[in-house]
Amino acid sequence: MQTDHAGNNAARELASSIGTPLSSHATRVMLLGAGELGKEVIIALQRLGVEVIAVDRYANAPGHQVAHRAHVIDMTDPAALRALVEKERPHLIVPEIEAIATDALAEIEASGTATVIPTARATQLTMNREGIRRLAAETLGLPTSPYAFAQSLDEMKAAIATIGFPCVVKPVMSSSGKGQSVLRSEADIEPAWNHAMAGGRVNHGRVIVEGFIDFEYEITQLTVRAADPVSGETQTYFCEPIGHVQVAGDYVESWQPQAMAPAALEKARDVAAKVTTALGGRGLFGVELFVRGDDVWFSEVSPRPHDTGLVTLATQRFSEFELHARAILGLPVDTSLSAPGASAVIYGGIDEAGIAFEGVREALAVPGADLRLFGKPESFVKRRMGVAVATGADTGEARERAKLAASKVRPVSTK
Repeated sequence: MQTDHAGNNAARELASSIGTPLSSHATRVMLLGAGELGKEVIIALQRLGVEVIAVDRYANAPGHQVAHRAHVIDMTDPAALRALVEKERPHLIVPEIEAIATDALAEIEASGTATVIPTARATQLTMNREGIRRLAAETLGLPTSPYAFAQSLDEMKAAIATIGFPCVVKPVMSSSGKGQSVLRSEADIEPAWNHAMAGGRVNHGRVIVEGFIDFEYEITQLTVRAADPVSGETQTYFCEPIGHVQVAGDYVESWQPQAMAPAALEKARDVAAKVTTALGGRGLFGVELFVRGDDVWFSEVSPRPHDTGLVTLATQRFSEFELHARAILGLPVDTSLSAPGASAVIYGGIDEAGIAFEGVREALAVPGADLRLFGKPESFVKRRMGVAVATGADTGEARERAKLAASKVRPVSTK
């Protein structure tokens, strides 16, 4: 664990009392983005007596369904964002997606109107792959893949000529693998550029080109910056590492704990601590890392709960969502593992609004299994509509149970 003094006064103030929701003394938190991860954070906050406002770009998002109040706005519109913050007057603003007017958040924080989690600067850096990669590689000197940025097709071709094939191209602002391509020859270049332009959360016309790393596996190192219960000072806590499988840049399966050599685990936590300390503030971070033997490379960081961390709903005393809620409120955290576990994604399978799910009873009959059906109002073939989680004697058994439970759930048309 590491200790620092940043944000300690604000943490102490919030932790000293939590008001009654919908009263003049309520502790108000606004989530910008109300998807399935935000929904779980909202539930965790409400269990602690917090008044929650959920904001998203479309109506009836998962988090809208459980919040005290819900709003639909274009969060990339700074005027609309500032107007909503002035109306609701939250104490904390918690970004949950990338497509946000981060400059407006910086102005809101500087004015003292609200505290941005973890900080406005951290949000600006991590919402843009260029900002966080330059911080990690150039400022902190952490090991990363070779990389270059490009803002035109010609610049991308020049970057690939230097980095070589195979490589990966991603928009500088996107999530869950959107707009990401693996390139193996020159024939892949133009399609990858077009895919990146279509897949970015905000079309900056800019991409990152990354060289391949010959890694054995990827992990998410969930890292929590929270108040020490005795001193009140900010410390860094770690969850057990999470292994995961990605397809086209999108997670489809995760498990915890991921077996690692002691030296690799120590390096992973050192990298995670350095990145999250540099970002500052408090809350949970999902630090993505590549591992081969005892070598570790930084990939990305999310300043909020991570999709691969859905497994913690089954594995930890406090899930990543509960840890985030406690940390941002200045409350003590406990990152201990309760049991080995795994998660498996449930896709929509069809393009339709208001679908139904069959096989729920059969899925919940799988030993050690549980489900989260997110309640998204519209399904797409490859949209994540739910997740199965399961525990087992070890991660191998848990993975089989989670995949079996997920396979039992059948999205069906209601037409």
